[in-house]
Amino acid sequence: MTIIDNAVYVDGRRTEDPESLDETYFVLRQREGMAWIGLYRPDAEELRSVAEEFDLNALAVEDALTGHQRAKLEHYGECVFLVLRPARYLDDVEKVDFGEIHVFVGPDYVVTVRHAESPDLARVRRRMEGMPEFLALGPDAVLYAILDQVVDEYEPVAAGLENDVDEIEDDLFGADPDVSRRIYELSRQVITFQRAIGPLVPILQGLLTGTPDRALADELRDHLRDVLDHAIRLNERVASFRALLQNALAVNAALVAQRQNDEMRKLTESSFAQNEQVKRISSWAAILFAPTLVGTIYGMNFSTMPELDWVFGYPFALGLMLAMGLGLYWTFKHNKWI
Repeated sequence: MTIIDNAVYVDGRRTEDPESLDETYFVLRQREGMAWIGLYRPDAEELRSVAEEFDLNALAVEDALTGHQRAKLEHYGECVFLVLRPARYLDDVEKVDFGEIHVFVGPDYVVTVRHAESPDLARVRRRMEGMPEFLALGPDAVLYAILDQVVDEYEPVAAGLENDVDEIEDDLFGADPDVSRRIYELSRQVITFQRAIGPLVPILQGLLTGTPDRALADELRDHLRDVLDHAIRLNERVASFRALLQNALAVNAALVAQRQNDEMRKLTESSFAQNEQVKRISSWAAILFAPTLVGTIYGMNFSTMPELDWVFGYPFALGLMLAMGLGLYWTFKHNKWI
């Protein structure tokens, strides 16, 4: 059932609950009140019926049927066509779920076409039905209430995103390998949320300015100004989230580079220490090899080695061993190998 609620109001009071759209049109013409029709993902036939009855613009009807539109405000004579991007924060997955609602407002009708669960238009209807004097101001009062509900539902979304940004800042210095991905994903949500909120400011300003075909009551103008102030504050708040995330991404990149530099420095220091150890080992090995070389030469026992019969052969061999060892030691010491 795509018709969620359907009623005719006279002087701000609900007087009839038609069972079909055709009955709504009949009662509206008979009582000269205001029709408030709420549709949820209607099919083409239902939307075409509404469009023919209220002479809605064909392009606006096509937008409402297909969805996936940006937030915008368009005037078609006495009809105002409004697209809003409501949002809600899903605590279980820490994500923002964005919806879409299309609103047609004319002299004696309000038609809402919803493509998501948000906003809670049943709550809007109950609120307005509890204020018949205000609802008697006509379709523009309903439009204000819808805008106010959408902006109010943005508040918990902003609070949820702010909490996520705080968690990012806490994890930034914890060397979490997933923090870059979380910053990127959160930045995408913040940008999408900013695109939903940002157009509200010119939309509300356009409604406040009005057109020659539409003049707002002073009471409605005051209420819309309040919604505009709320939207401006939210827009500035979300802009600060985006700036914080950009700074967090820059800080994270700097921290990653610093950690990489620290690792390279440690590897360099480790390599340098290993080289020093190799130098020391090689130096002592060369010093110890020198006397071994002399001893090996004179241990070959060839009969034609003249030093074997020399009186000073043994002291000479020992002195040669010592001289070679001391010479090598001084050389390595001078070159700071040991």
